[in-house]
Amino acid sequence: MRVAIVGSGPSGFYAAGHLLKARPDAEVDVFERLATPWGLVRGGVAPDHPKIKSVARVFEKTAADPRLRFFGNVEVGADVAHDELCAWYDAVVYAVGTPVGRRAGLPGGELPGAHTATEFVGWYNGHPDHRDLEIDLLSAQRAVVIGHGNVAVDVARMLCLTRAELAATDIADHALEVLATAPVREIVLVGRRGPEQAAFTTPELLELGELADADVVVDEAELDVAAAVREQDLDATARRNLDILARYAQRRPQGRRKRIVLRFCASPVQLLGHDRVRAIRLARNQLVRDAGGAVRARPTAETGDVPAGLVLEAIGYAGTPVAGVPFEAGRGLIPNDGAGRVVGDDGRPVAGAYVAGWVKRGPSGVIGTNKKCAQQTVDALLGDVETGALAVRGACPSGEEVEGRLRDRVGALVTYRDWQAIDAHERALGVAAGGRPRVKLTRREDLLAFAGRG
Repeated sequence: MRVAIVGSGPSGFYAAGHLLKARPDAEVDVFERLATPWGLVRGGVAPDHPKIKSVARVFEKTAADPRLRFFGNVEVGADVAHDELCAWYDAVVYAVGTPVGRRAGLPGGELPGAHTATEFVGWYNGHPDHRDLEIDLLSAQRAVVIGHGNVAVDVARMLCLTRAELAATDIADHALEVLATAPVREIVLVGRRGPEQAAFTTPELLELGELADADVVVDEAELDVAAAVREQDLDATARRNLDILARYAQRRPQGRRKRIVLRFCASPVQLLGHDRVRAIRLARNQLVRDAGGAVRARPTAETGDVPAGLVLEAIGYAGTPVAGVPFEAGRGLIPNDGAGRVVGDDGRPVAGAYVAGWVKRGPSGVIGTNKKCAQQTVDALLGDVETGALAVRGACPSGEEVEGRLRDRVGALVTYRDWQAIDAHERALGVAAGGRPRVKLTRREDLLAFAGRG
């Protein structure tokens, strides 16, 4: 049984691992647009979260299986078509994630100094798509982050780490120096609803209070306003978060060099400035219950301007279409039946096409959430084999044949051995730099140069 998996992030490798374990006769080829595997583990997880990055060891064990091949620097939809993959393999699983940061479409959103958090995260993680992003932190004493999810908390924390804290991570070199010397002294996290609706997890919220160089500021009055229309059945996370926020509100500032301000019940209206972002206009929201009893934010006429030199929108992600594969532009996802079978405009399953991860269910959960999601997709695929809905032809091109075809099209095909050469080089650079986990190569041409040594 020959299966192609498009995307080498957590959902892709979880799917590969589950498939190889379930079918001893299975062979899996993983296609990746970049020269490096692991997806958000490499390019999205905050550099100061090495324990989360350690999940890559699980994926390395899967990649070591001789039945798996890695084809990096290959873009499906451009270098190879979806129809070709369907002809070469018994099934194709799309695990391409949701790589685009959503924007609110605010007036002034095109001004220099306004970015998505996705771009900012990619920039400090050395993602080749974002490493050359022009981030002007030298003009910003205050940054405003729109959103109350874990990504918003991550970028706020990264703006507060000391040089010593940054230097102990695998942050991209070009970002380390800029963040270490940036004059940003205040980071304001803005959420449109109350604290109990905030999407950040308890560990992320606790980390803010443990920062060595930043105070956390919460207005107790905002907590009181939200309490007037509190959800009746709060989950455990919301209850713990409320307790932590209440403690933050009681804290006296310690006079640290920076501060993080958590604001609730406010929505961005407009970014202000001529040559660049100079301020953001926020509208005060009123919390109300809808017909179903859920708490909603209703903007009021009350507005206020907050001076800021940097605005980061952390309001979600969207996928990008792959040529030849159904796509829901509004949701930014590949349409599916919920179990992982890709469906067309008529609602019927597309033969041999499956989807896993964020581009299947939306950008939610933590990395481990993708394991269950990927297993569900693989179980649907294997179930289709059992029922005869998916045929195992036994006559697909071998891995060697596919690799030969790809080398004819892609001058610099990156194999898993090539990635191991890149990995070893980055780790050696880290040792030479004083014991850092690695010093990342961040330009495509540099990555491909060392891949050739594999």
